[in-house]
Amino acid sequence: MTVPVFEEYAPTADCGCPGCARRRRTVATLPVRHGGRPAAHGARRALVLVTAAGVVLSCGAGQAAATAAGGDTRARAVVDPQPVTPQGPVGPLNGGGDPGPAPGPDTASRSTTRAEIVSRAQAWVTAKVPYDMTAYWSNGYRQDCSGFVSMAWDLGTNEWTGSLAAFGTEIARADLQPGDILLFHNLADPAVGSHVTVFGGWTDSAHSHYLAYELTRPSARKATTPMAYWSNSSKYVAYRYKGVVSGAGTSGGGSGADTAFPGAGEFGPGADNAYVTRLGQLLIAQGGKRFYQEGAGPRWSDADRRATQAFQRAQGWKGKDADGVPGPVTWSLLVKGTGHGIPAAGSGGTPGGTVAYPGRSLFRPGQADSRIERLGDRLVSKGFGAHYVTGPGPRWTEADRRNIEAFQRAQGWSGSAADGYPGPETWRRLFA
Repeated sequence: MTVPVFEEYAPTADCGCPGCARRRRTVATLPVRHGGRPAAHGARRALVLVTAAGVVLSCGAGQAAATAAGGDTRARAVVDPQPVTPQGPVGPLNGGGDPGPAPGPDTASRSTTRAEIVSRAQAWVTAKVPYDMTAYWSNGYRQDCSGFVSMAWDLGTNEWTGSLAAFGTEIARADLQPGDILLFHNLADPAVGSHVTVFGGWTDSAHSHYLAYELTRPSARKATTPMAYWSNSSKYVAYRYKGVVSGAGTSGGGSGADTAFPGAGEFGPGADNAYVTRLGQLLIAQGGKRFYQEGAGPRWSDADRRATQAFQRAQGWKGKDADGVPGPVTWSLLVKGTGHGIPAAGSGGTPGGTVAYPGRSLFRPGQADSRIERLGDRLVSKGFGAHYVTGPGPRWTEADRRNIEAFQRAQGWSGSAADGYPGPETWRRLFA
């Protein structure tokens, strides 16, 4: 293909092709001289180069995006999901939530736990939030990679890969724990390759792969990913959120086994460690005693798998979400004791099973009822508990309403159909 050479070219403002979109982004990030105008000679030169690159590369953008979707969370033969679209700018929440602190090196961080970070990330994965750098989810966060991390860290603002580091402390990759991030910000051209993922735990004992939570095309996902990413691996930097409190855990035994998720690599055939023992103890406490003939032990067994699967199914999960191997959300529910217990053998149902709709009048300020708490537990089990500070309770609160609103919007509803008050159809879908 012959690449045209342009002396000067201004991208059309409303053209949606990849070439023009890339040129508009380049203009937006050009250095500005005194007087408020971009450096003219450098701008024209950059536009000529970007125009040529856009003509050559835009043909492959669609194919690259199409290959970015797949990836079983355990399979490693996953195509490179490197995003081919950039991210949005730093800005306030759009359409939801309260504005957070202004970005900067001395930013005051909101407090959160590792389990809450992973739970928020999982909520977007469960809702299959689509990648769209110009769109905002119901909680006001932008639907791209940096908006995803801004949401998971509960920053209260929409950041980008060039500002997220200010909210964290750089750490060694060997010290990574669930809720930390792996960040690559391409200083030379932020629109090319810049990306960020949430670390969900190691998936092998060699620490060569990890469970990554990320927002890339076509939607939010979690997948086993090579350390640190499919491309530009050496350029990714690990960061820990400055506002992480309690539950930081350790990579070994002791109190860490009671808090932070140690990674999927600590469980499964061949595993022999204190985390397996702790898992068994937690499952027995949740009604899984019948699966263990000799009690919980450090060596992974089929009893651990079956008991874990029973607990996962008690939350209403199916398929890969109930495969019998604990993930960050399973571990968090067990450690906190907030999940539905394992039903007795032959009970024919689960604690989270179908419940008769109690009527809309129950869900109003000042109302208190055990069914309100049960509704909250169900929201948490489905990944929509981000607005609870201390967990669901029997008294109706604004946190209940906002969590229900998020669930309703995840169904594609809007307006009065997503007002945060459960009707018969909301109730049916939650308890189905």
